[in-house]
Amino acid sequence: MLRVIGRKSARDLFAEIPREALYTGGPALPAGLSELEVARAMQELAAQNTVFKSVFRGAGAYRHYIPAAVKRITANETFLTAYTPYQAEISQGILQSIFEYQTMICELTGMDASNASVYDGASAAAEAVRMCASRDRAIVYVTEGAHPHVIETIRAYCFGYEYTVKTVPLANGTLDSGALKTMLAEEGGRVLCLYLQQPNFFGQIEDLKTTADILHEAGALLIAGCNPIALGILESPGVLGADIAVGEGQPLGLPLGFGGPYLGFMACKAAFMRKLPGRIVGETTDHEGRRAFVLTLQAREQHIRREKALSNVCSNEALCALATAVYLSVMGADGLAEAARQCHAKAVYAAKRIAEIPGFDLRYAGNFFHEFVTACPDVAKTLAALEKEGVLGGLPLSELSPGESGLLWCVTEMNSKADIDALCDILGGIARSLKGGV
Repeated sequence: MLRVIGRKSARDLFAEIPREALYTGGPALPAGLSELEVARAMQELAAQNTVFKSVFRGAGAYRHYIPAAVKRITANETFLTAYTPYQAEISQGILQSIFEYQTMICELTGMDASNASVYDGASAAAEAVRMCASRDRAIVYVTEGAHPHVIETIRAYCFGYEYTVKTVPLANGTLDSGALKTMLAEEGGRVLCLYLQQPNFFGQIEDLKTTADILHEAGALLIAGCNPIALGILESPGVLGADIAVGEGQPLGLPLGFGGPYLGFMACKAAFMRKLPGRIVGETTDHEGRRAFVLTLQAREQHIRREKALSNVCSNEALCALATAVYLSVMGADGLAEAARQCHAKAVYAAKRIAEIPGFDLRYAGNFFHEFVTACPDVAKTLAALEKEGVLGGLPLSELSPGESGLLWCVTEMNSKADIDALCDILGGIARSLKGGV
């Protein structure tokens, strides 16, 4: 290539760059290794990881069973290496997979339209806030029951939009409807929307219908942040009056993966369809009348008039969306509902058993899905004792919410009754040792 353009070397290629601006050193790389040596080195690194045989922690990333078909199908090179499907005539496969994903997300959320996904659940929540844009409204409400990371992300986005973010307090673990009404009355019709997580960060089930009615009466919109597995048994946010539904798609066939890549799903009522960020795949017919798929309803402002754009998202998590579509196809409506029922039933059993142990009382009395908060007499000692037995205990709330105390437990279909009983035996031993002063 250098020869074709008339350059003698890579240094000659960058001759126009001042010498003082050029990096003349080299990377401090070790000598190369053989394939066998690299494999051994990687195994030694992997051996340093702590792999828990039992996990009772969630807080936004969840350990669920992933059918073998999900990994097998998504490993197909035609999907794994597929690039953005700009050319519909050669991208029908990947376009159809995204279309099917969008359809399933709409069915799950009770909404009319879905996009091709965004980076993660937190960015989906923040993008949804921007979808609610209105000339005379610039106040955004977020419930204190939302995930702290989601609240941070919404604040970061709203800073750029010059929106004011206010939190709505909780009452007994769920949104305080009375406080919401008071705040709406005081803001004089300047509130854009409320982001309400369902179930909330503390695991409690929120009253979406009542909240939607209160907001709509004030001319504001409701964004529901959903746990997709919970939607297997809960009423969909669309039916309950939410205008936009978003969430983290990781529970739907994606491994924990040390934090990513994950998937932010977004769906909305028809009135907001053209405000969805990113890509939407639509169904059409070709010149011979055959079923076909294309990218459609994209706001060109995202590409060529960025100063006019509501969002500048221009990518999506297509491979993760494919995994989600395969997972939902393999599970089916009955399978998803069964997974959700097992999560709930096992969580109820675990909460009852744990709450019977002195010092581990339940924080809230309301209904929950698969997460709940308990007190903890000694967080450090409790988690250390559990880890020693190969158990990852609940999340210390103080790590994410300064001033909070206790542990946020999570139980999924992956936790057996034996796992829960073993957990409670360890917690019982801790309670006895603390009582005895040992």
